[in-house]
Amino acid sequence: MLLMDAFADAGYTVFGIDYFRDDPVWKHRKDKDDKTTDPDFDHAAWRDKHASFARATVPKWTKAIAATYGKETTKYCCVGYCFGAPYVLDSLTADGFITAGAFAHPGALTDEQFHNLAKPLLLSCAENDHAFPPEKWQKAVGMLKEGGKKYQLQLFQGVSHGFAVRCNLDGPYERYVKEQSYRSIVEWFNFWLSQ
Repeated sequence: MLLMDAFADAGYTVFGIDYFRDDPVWKHRKDKDDKTTDPDFDHAAWRDKHASFARATVPKWTKAIAATYGKETTKYCCVGYCFGAPYVLDSLTADGFITAGAFAHPGALTDEQFHNLAKPLLLSCAENDHAFPPEKWQKAVGMLKEGGKKYQLQLFQGVSHGFAVRCNLDGPYERYVKEQSYRSIVEWFNFWLSQ
């Protein structure tokens, strides 16, 4: 909600979907190594359930937003953090109406999504990320470069998965990285929407 407020403060009309329908992962695990909060938690089943919902819902949801709030001249951008990143890529295909997109510390991306990318993408990444480690973002950048895609890679040293959403705000560098990721996304959107 705070990120949505920040994008609204930057002048954007903001809409956000509840991918998890009041079932966020933190209700089951406090972090990726937590095995005590909900010892029987099946992370793969939880992810599959919510990913299935998102794949079916996001395209209809974005079209409904455009139909309800847009005009013929309205331009759109999208951002996804972790779980939301694949749906950003899915929205940036040639047949989509989104102008530009961005993600931070993504999860569950496929090569096909990078190959199908047709709109500008900002990748805001962590040096230490179990979900998008160096071999994955390097491969993604190679595919983007080879395909002549418009992209910007932002790599932050010393931070981990979740840096742009759940960082230690008392740590000056972590706070800087979180804010720099946000500012870069806003500037990315401002540039592409002005074209």
